[in-house]
Amino acid sequence: MASSATVALPPSTSPQKAGLVLTALILGAGVANMNLAVANVGLPDIGRDLGASQAGLNVVAVGFSLGLAATVLYLGALGDRYGRKLMLLAGLIIGVPAAFMSALSPSVEMLALSRLIGGFAAGMAYPTTLALITALWSGPARTRAIALWSAIGAAMSASSTLLAGAVLMILPWGYSFLIAVPFAVVAIFLVWRLVPAHVNETKDKVDHLGGVLSGIFIGTLVLGINYIALDGQLDIAIGMLGASAVTGFLFFWRQKHASEPLFDLTYAARPPFWVAAVSGIIVFGSLMGAMFVGQQFLQNVLGYNTLQAGLAIIPSALAMVIVAPFSSRMIENYGSRITLLVGFVVCMAGFLVMLFGWNIHTPLALVIISYVLIGAGVGFAGTPASHALTDSVPVTKVGMASGTGDLQRDLGGSIMQSLLGAILGAGYAAAIAKSISAAPAATQAEITSSIGDTLKKSFGSAADLASKYPDYSQAIMDAAKQSFLDGANWAYASGIVVMLIGMIITFFFFPKKNRERELYAEYAQQSSTVH
Repeated sequence: MASSATVALPPSTSPQKAGLVLTALILGAGVANMNLAVANVGLPDIGRDLGASQAGLNVVAVGFSLGLAATVLYLGALGDRYGRKLMLLAGLIIGVPAAFMSALSPSVEMLALSRLIGGFAAGMAYPTTLALITALWSGPARTRAIALWSAIGAAMSASSTLLAGAVLMILPWGYSFLIAVPFAVVAIFLVWRLVPAHVNETKDKVDHLGGVLSGIFIGTLVLGINYIALDGQLDIAIGMLGASAVTGFLFFWRQKHASEPLFDLTYAARPPFWVAAVSGIIVFGSLMGAMFVGQQFLQNVLGYNTLQAGLAIIPSALAMVIVAPFSSRMIENYGSRITLLVGFVVCMAGFLVMLFGWNIHTPLALVIISYVLIGAGVGFAGTPASHALTDSVPVTKVGMASGTGDLQRDLGGSIMQSLLGAILGAGYAAAIAKSISAAPAATQAEITSSIGDTLKKSFGSAADLASKYPDYSQAIMDAAKQSFLDGANWAYASGIVVMLIGMIITFFFFPKKNRERELYAEYAQQSSTVH
């Protein structure tokens, strides 16, 4: 009786040379993912060499995902209309000179700008990889392809820190931004030769005004969060967040009234779509936030070199790849809702270990356990978060779904890195100020306002100061390490709260297995009726 009530899965279809085509698309997505995370391992060196504040480092780290997040909806729609393969190739090609610009940047401002340009290039390439998978595969075969795309892409992002760490052992930090270039060259060739062009694309007009509004809306939101962490910049932060609120309202008003909306609210209101979008933003963003804070913690507090810090990420990447096949099978057996919830629980366990287990004497085993849990959580949650989006829209509108899928990673990464980075910076500054005020009166008398400001600026600034005052070096470094730990703990606690919010939304609003399949069948029927 129970089996008769189960809704059957649709049949599987795949393109010719499916394995090679999927390899080309995964590699194309992987190049963007590698560039997304490669800055993290070099942040301490960048901070010291360029004299960057913690807030400046936040902007460098978030610049790539900011450029990507601000453009993916618009560029995904352009790909749907004018050619996904062409858009993918253009993005991969433009990303190469952007990487060299990052490598040669003489200032933190130039580095942030080059990262932003690289993000724009990735915004051209990355949305089309998921869009092409959705257009070329269907049924359980699509779910398995998305699982591999999600896990291997995220694993390339995490493992890029190992390559960057190895490079930084022997070369200056600029060379770390070039590690994706050889992969990009191979991806360009494979995509050009193997990936079919003009499959299930649309002739609908593109909402260019909506595209501009979406970019301003997302860009000002992320920058506003970052400016909150800057001393004396609260007015600018409020202005940017206000601009984000206004353009966000105008964007959604435009999408409701446009004849050919960039982001069709009819599809976005479908429960599998909007819950998956929110869940993906949280889980992928938490991965990027954990890596961003964790990489600095390993080097600044635990004293890891860049190679050791990169190696610490590998268990997370392996966990993602190992878990991905289980995730796709769980979707088939239990539905996306249960699979998402499992991902949230496992990810939150990783943050709990970081919050309660990481200190200035943390053993390597606890670091590995944390990253394995977070990687496994993303491996479980990543597939249903992407799968639900693509099955909720017609194939001709898959650019909207793939753009939203990219926003899960990139907007989530931007927001969570900005949020956790701001909390880290504010927590560090507050803790170091408390440490100064608790110092003996004689010591306080010797700490000028400029020295105090330098200590509060970032951990790298404190390390530079310690080298200039050898008599106080140990005391300065001890205070800086403890202050960084205090700030990091606030960031981890915030990550746990965000995870709980995601779990509550998924539990109450995502449809259960049979209802989910019924909805997908209804959506597919509606799409075939319209077209």
